Amino acid sequence: MDLGISGRRAIVCASSQGLGLACAVALAQEGVDVAINGRDEERLAAAAKTVKGHAAGGEVRAVQADITTDEGREALLSAWDEPDILITNNRGPKPIYFLDASLADLEQAMLLHYWTPLALVRAVIDGMRARKFGRIVSITSAMVASPHPSQAPSAAARTALWAVMKGLSKTVAIDNVTINQLLPQRIDSPRQIEVARAYMKEANITFEEARRMQAEDMPTGRMGLPSEFAAACAFLCSTHAAYISGTSLRLDGGDYRGLI
Repeated sequence: MDLGISGRRAIVCASSQGLGLACAVALAQEGVDVAINGRDEERLAAAAKTVKGHAAGGEVRAVQADITTDEGREALLSAWDEPDILITNNRGPKPIYFLDASLADLEQAMLLHYWTPLALVRAVIDGMRARKFGRIVSITSAMVASPHPSQAPSAAARTALWAVMKGLSKTVAIDNVTINQLLPQRIDSPRQIEVARAYMKEANITFEEARRMQAEDMPTGRMGLPSEFAAACAFLCSTHAAYISGTSLRLDGGDYRGLI
């Protein structure tokens, strides 16, 4: 299927590895000009090589920057004069229970997953509306719909973000600007390695046992692939998804227990 976005320009945050990188690759495969981002120079260079290797004629730009800072966001936003697609993403806060979390833990989560993405959205939304095309996809977490006690800072910040974005989606839909969020759960990425290490210590089990439990706990009996996640992201950015906005798409192997 031709997604109809060849030649569009995308900014993909925190895309030097994991889900961000997978989404950058999926967009590049559709002929999108992609700006990727990360803090580590070596890792970012490797990611740029990967994305370029999959690009279908589009340009790839790598921006080394910490997007939690004003200077970092400015550097990333300057990659394209008129970005059509924004994928918000950031490293996950450390897994921690609320009663064990410090004020600094909560503040850090809000910086990563509330203030930073909102600042980026504010910077691009007017241009998208004026050009009558925009796709904003927030990579959040299954914790938004099903909070787990060990992910308190993450769930709080990401849910707050979606509360703002959901309302904004109603304002901008008239201008062909859509806003959606992806709710990953157990997509096999560096984040899952981090979670496994935390659970290993909590449950006093080996790393291999923690990894096996991650997979066996899912209805599919396995974790999801980053490429599966990225395909959903690319579709939400497409011309075919113009009537999908304000939606939370779960990519969880059917694990969600609720009806709605």
